[in-house]
Amino acid sequence: MPATEAPPGRPPGAREPGGFYGWHVVALAAVALAMTGPGQTAGVSVFIDPLVRDLGVSRETISTAYLVGTLAGTLVVPSVGRLLDRWGVRRTMLLIGALFGAVLVASATVAGVVGVTLAFVGIRSLGQGALGLSATTAAARWFERRRGTAMGVVSAAGTCGIALTPLLADLLIAARGWRVAWVVLGLLVWVVVLPLARWGLRDDPRDLGQVPDGRPVPGQQPVEPWGMTRREAVRQPWFWVIVAGVAVSGMLFTAVAFHQVSLLGERGLSSTEAAANFLPQSVAGVVATLAAGRMIDRLNPRWVVVSSMLVHVLALGWATMVSPGWSAVGFGVAIGSGGAMIRATEAAAVPHYFGVLHIGALRGVVAAVSVGSTAFGPLLFAAAHGATGSYAQVLWLSTLLPLAVAAAAVAVRPPRARFGSVEERVAH
Repeated sequence: MPATEAPPGRPPGAREPGGFYGWHVVALAAVALAMTGPGQTAGVSVFIDPLVRDLGVSRETISTAYLVGTLAGTLVVPSVGRLLDRWGVRRTMLLIGALFGAVLVASATVAGVVGVTLAFVGIRSLGQGALGLSATTAAARWFERRRGTAMGVVSAAGTCGIALTPLLADLLIAARGWRVAWVVLGLLVWVVVLPLARWGLRDDPRDLGQVPDGRPVPGQQPVEPWGMTRREAVRQPWFWVIVAGVAVSGMLFTAVAFHQVSLLGERGLSSTEAAANFLPQSVAGVVATLAAGRMIDRLNPRWVVVSSMLVHVLALGWATMVSPGWSAVGFGVAIGSGGAMIRATEAAAVPHYFGVLHIGALRGVVAAVSVGSTAFGPLLFAAAHGATGSYAQVLWLSTLLPLAVAAAAVAVRPPRARFGSVEERVAH
């Protein structure tokens, strides 16, 4: 083939890859996911006290602004999903990265509650919502048999990067103030995400003359991607089982994390011990993400959903009895594992059962519900604590939600995937 002629499906001028490019996409997607840190709750949390102090607003006002910003994110994400299907990950992430960086830089200029609210709208919708969705969708088209493993690596590595954001932001705030910290984070998003999206990512294996999983297909052209439309998928009860699992996990995990110092303080932990509990949560989350990815490649994904929900039940019940020491570490492992497992499961199960042709639109619905659910958990736990003086009752009642999702995952029949069983997928 002449050097100037591109293989079918490859853009003119595309470089011949030295090997399967899918794992490069996984690495780049993990970096992009890490850059959502300034839009995640952990990244925003270190700005709350400085904002309360410097702007002269109450903590309740800041919390309300954050609630509004989080809910606004649910309105943006479905449109981003459709854009991913129409434009591809590269162009969409390029636009999101430019806007997210600009919002972070502009957030340094806020002077009152209106400005803070608008800043939270942009940070949550573009960071946690849009950039997170595009990052976790980037690798979906590149894998079929090993999709669970690939998505697990993206989520695990990205989570590690997100965990570093509060530390970096806190150091910047201590050294130069919160305004400079937001400017630096915005510039960092531009420096990392824009080149990554422009020159690193590839939307589809066919762009490089490859196929999913890097399997050679002698004498055959790469197959066309398949998938249900959003209208078809939302008619499938199993789609809503996945959505419910992600929503329940997001709501309960955020509620516990938001009130963690107070919640564990009731059980005799100091504020330092309660804050330090995020460490075993993070470590367990990384391990559980990788494990869930491998499980999805070998088991029916419904059983991974059930396992995740049962781990949530264990964690919530444990929280009512936790005590200082190894018991607290065990609680951190349980709560961190449950949330990580369902996120990895969703990222792999949606394309497995519903295809990748409209993956952006489908995962946009999941992400919108997930983001929205995180807004209500902290308020629910706060109201219950105010009414009863304890978190025990709301923790026990909350176990009913993951139990209901687990029961639905067992009862509802999933649609037949393109490659139904593990054996069929491996043999394909």
